[in-house]
Amino acid sequence: MEYTRPLAQLIEFFQKFPGIGPKSAQRMALHLLKMPQSEVEKFSKVIIDAKENIHYCDICFNMSASNPCEICSDTNRDKTTICVVAETKDLIAIEKTGEYKGLYHVLQGTLSPLDGIGVEDIRIKELLTRVTDADINEVILALSPSVEGEATSMYISKLLKPFNIKISRIAFGIPVGSDIEYADEITLAKAIEGRRILD
Repeated sequence: MEYTRPLAQLIEFFQKFPGIGPKSAQRMALHLLKMPQSEVEKFSKVIIDAKENIHYCDICFNMSASNPCEICSDTNRDKTTICVVAETKDLIAIEKTGEYKGLYHVLQGTLSPLDGIGVEDIRIKELLTRVTDADINEVILALSPSVEGEATSMYISKLLKPFNIKISRIAFGIPVGSDIEYADEITLAKAIEGRRILD
C-alpha cells in the first residue's frame, strides 16, 4: 500500500530518529495526525523553542538553555573532578544515579577513523585546556565500552599522563558493546563507585 504523500513524508521523517523503524514511525505519524490541532501546534512550538534556546555550555559542552550550564554553575559540585562522557545523553544517565557530584566534559562524540571522526572533531583539546587552567585532581573516563569508546579513553589517558592527576575509568558492570544511556541507575551507580585507576 502506498501512503498519501504528506503521510509518507511524515513517516519518513520519524524514521530518521534513532531506534525508530518503519512500523514505529507509522504509529507515531498516525498518532500525531489524530491529535487535536492545538496539541500539534503546541508540539511544534516546543520543538522550535528547544532548537532555538538550547545550546552547548562554553565550559563543558553539555546541552543547556543557560551558559554556563546548570551543572557548571552549581557551587555545590566538586570542581576538582571531571567526568568525561561522549554525549549529553550519557551525562543525563549518570546524573540520574545521584552518585556523582563533580563536573562533566561532553566530548560530543568518540574517535572513529572509519567514520572520519578524528581528534579535531570532538572536544579533546578543550578538555586539556580545562585540566591545564583549573585545579583538577581527577578525570573519570565514562565512555561506552565500544571499540570507539576504548580508543578514545586510551588516547585521552595518554594525553593526561603528564598532568600528574588521577585518571580513572568507570567500572563496567555495563556489558561490553552496550551504551551507557541504556544502563539502569543501579548499574551506573556501581560503575561510578567501582571506577579504577588507568595505568
